[in-house]
Amino acid sequence: MGGVILDIKIGAILRQFFVWEGLMKNFVCLIVIIFLTAIQTLMPAAPEDDTHKSVYSVLDFGAKGDGKTDDTDAFQKALDTAAGKDSIGGKVSVPRGIYLIKRHLNIPINVALEGIWEIPTAWSQYKGTTLLVVEGEGNAEGNPFITLWNNSVVNGLAIFYPNQVTSGAPKPYPWTIASGGGDNCSIIDVLIVNPYQAVDFGSKETGRHYIRNLYAQPLYRGLFVDQCYDVGRIENVHFWPFLTCNNPQMESLQDWVIQNGEAFIFGRTDWEYVYNTFCWGYKIGYRFTRTKNGVANGNFLGIGADATQNAVAVDDCAPYGLLITNGEFVSFPGAHPVSVDVSSSNTGVIQFQNCAFWGDPPQIANIKGKGAVTFNACNFQFWGYEKKRLPAIECSGGNLIINACNFQRGGEHVRLNEGTASAVITSNRFAEKPRIVNNCDGDVQVGFNVQSNLKGKKKNINKKISP
Repeated sequence: MGGVILDIKIGAILRQFFVWEGLMKNFVCLIVIIFLTAIQTLMPAAPEDDTHKSVYSVLDFGAKGDGKTDDTDAFQKALDTAAGKDSIGGKVSVPRGIYLIKRHLNIPINVALEGIWEIPTAWSQYKGTTLLVVEGEGNAEGNPFITLWNNSVVNGLAIFYPNQVTSGAPKPYPWTIASGGGDNCSIIDVLIVNPYQAVDFGSKETGRHYIRNLYAQPLYRGLFVDQCYDVGRIENVHFWPFLTCNNPQMESLQDWVIQNGEAFIFGRTDWEYVYNTFCWGYKIGYRFTRTKNGVANGNFLGIGADATQNAVAVDDCAPYGLLITNGEFVSFPGAHPVSVDVSSSNTGVIQFQNCAFWGDPPQIANIKGKGAVTFNACNFQFWGYEKKRLPAIECSGGNLIINACNFQRGGEHVRLNEGTASAVITSNRFAEKPRIVNNCDGDVQVGFNVQSNLKGKKKNINKKISP
């Protein structure tokens, strides 16, 4: 019996020992895990494999951002590194700072140069991410400040020319941003304060270009598009006096821009889509011209030009047409401002739909050439200032359609000169008695026009409605 009891006690002791030993093992394991975790936390992270690294900072390549040190080499080294040996692409981040770039930059294929801005800014030179441009002074034909290639983009930058004059004729400089010849070049959320020439997407082929949220005061030429053989897109562009506004000391510079500047220039472009663009204070707002590569066609929606000599100037365009809808056009400075000036060289189609014209120029439109021009549902507010009493619309060539438009002033409304091939003037409303002068031998149809009842007089009202 005693032996049995002894065996039971020994068994209990052994069980307790093994239980305790198990707990100790678990405890020791827990301590080891905590220790290893702490070591791993304190150890520096292993460097990222360059194969997968995609974002680089210009500061890591020696950029100072103090506005005095030349940061060109640091920027270009960062851009080339981001591209990778197989052009796999990446992004170069430019933190807040003022970066002096004494030479020019190439944005390689599949690379983005990105500052801090996520909107187009105004009066932000020396704020946020600002690049200072000094190369090319006096040479409009030099290397562009920034050259874009396939799938490359500039984003979130303010660009400023600190040595540009503030009065008189501006100093020539090369284009600020240009395509080197490639598709899908993009400009997003960028301010170019005072460029002589802002964006060149035409000297080299630039298909499917994309511009969104670009603000600038180009002093000579704003945006040039040519050699676009596959649908370019432009939206939210604002060319306005960000440098000279409300500064009497810069008035002579602004006067030079009004006498010489051109905001938007379109040569050969196939199916250009332009939306929500605006310019103020230029000789020509939108110019459509023939280059050695051809002419433009496209969709232009919600575009505007204010304080221009010619809001729209057409040297020539494609037969498929310029489709201009919801435009607002104001012309008044210069010796002979005309909102729409169509040259004798034009052979294409121009269609204005639901557009407004005001600003009291001598004329709304002067039309020549062999093309076709249509005004449909447009509002003609003012014209004929200084008692020049020119017709609102004068046609000396091609074909003209004016339909469902609103003429808000009296005097001569339409004059058809010799050379007009045909004209249709129907269903328009005139503030005073319609005055349509026909001096042409072409086929002309005029009818269903009304004089508004401004003084409560009931004239020419047909109460009987025919079925």
